[in-house]
Amino acid sequence: MARLVLKFGGTSVADMERIRNVALRVKREADAGHEVAVIVSAMAGVTNQLVAWVTEACRLHDAREYDTVVSSGEQVTAGLLALALQNLGVNARSWLGWQIAVNTDGVHGKARILDIETGTLVERLKQGQVAVVAGFQGLGPDNRITTLGRGGSDTSAVALAAALNADRCDIFTDVDGVYTCDPRIVAKARKLDKITYEEMLEMASLGAKVLQTRSVELAMKYRVRTQVLSSFEDKPGTLVVDEEEIVEKEIVSGIAYNRDEAKITLTHVPDRPGVAAAIFGPLADAAINVDMIVQNVSAEGHTDITFTVAKADLDRAVSALKGRQAQLGYKQLAPDPNVVKVSVIGVGMRSHAGVAQLMFKTLAEKGINIQVISTSEIKVSVLIADEYTELALRALHTAYGLDAA
Repeated sequence: MARLVLKFGGTSVADMERIRNVALRVKREADAGHEVAVIVSAMAGVTNQLVAWVTEACRLHDAREYDTVVSSGEQVTAGLLALALQNLGVNARSWLGWQIAVNTDGVHGKARILDIETGTLVERLKQGQVAVVAGFQGLGPDNRITTLGRGGSDTSAVALAAALNADRCDIFTDVDGVYTCDPRIVAKARKLDKITYEEMLEMASLGAKVLQTRSVELAMKYRVRTQVLSSFEDKPGTLVVDEEEIVEKEIVSGIAYNRDEAKITLTHVPDRPGVAAAIFGPLADAAINVDMIVQNVSAEGHTDITFTVAKADLDRAVSALKGRQAQLGYKQLAPDPNVVKVSVIGVGMRSHAGVAQLMFKTLAEKGINIQVISTSEIKVSVLIADEYTELALRALHTAYGLDAA
């Protein structure tokens, strides 16, 4: 007998037929003698509708009331799934964030979980009751409902699995696992049986939409064995596990890409101490995150600086820097939203040389110019023109021997 946490996303519970299918899958685990807690998202599209209503009611809204409204989607799903399970003869009940309680900080709209009180829940699980828990929500220090930010149900599931000391956390979604690359672009991409927490964290942060970044961080911190699998196909998924569980580590496990970044170049910047702080300080003050940075070699006391920001922050970043042109002393500011960040990821890079060189050689052979480079212990990322995304992904996937046979 195992203790399992099963999480079902919005597409998995999009209508009553799918909710009944989820109930059958949950019943199968309960019938096998496992202790089962289920985390559910709102039905597909519901959260967007709730957010739209909040905005329509009051554009400059009270964040506490925003959370009251948008958390209701998960409440509906939890109740419906509990009813569907009861209809199958399964002892089940729904739990909301405040009933457990999932205690969070007071940052409404993007709260962080502080702790989860699991005493009552554990007792019910031991009695054979299935717990259906509303994801995405918790209880703030002001005794008000909080929400964890978009994609927060993944975080709810991993956090609950950690608090319950569960044997595994299964994340059911509309894909059947983690692939070596986006299979919509790279037809030869293959599903991975296992991937390390670190690799999954890099892939999630670099644009792979399979798991939410915060959930992977939690899984890695608390060593929660997590499985990504399909709600619609009954077959094994991908296990996200500690590096020690993977015997033969691939040099490169996957290729990720992110189209949500934009490039900014400042030319003829005075090359003097403190100039970087003067440039990036205003961006930090405006809560604009800077990712990749490259600075050219100084020539005649001046240099060029290129960096990337989220595409959604591009206009604000340009405005903040243009307003300080006289102080910063740069000659020209050139924004470019038509770029993509492509990354190769793998824990095997730690013990193998030449990974970056192969990436650069492969792109050069395809006539693709590299604009910016950044690296970490298990990742090499480059910025290229967006028009070369598909060509780059397919070429790199082949070069690193990731193509399915």
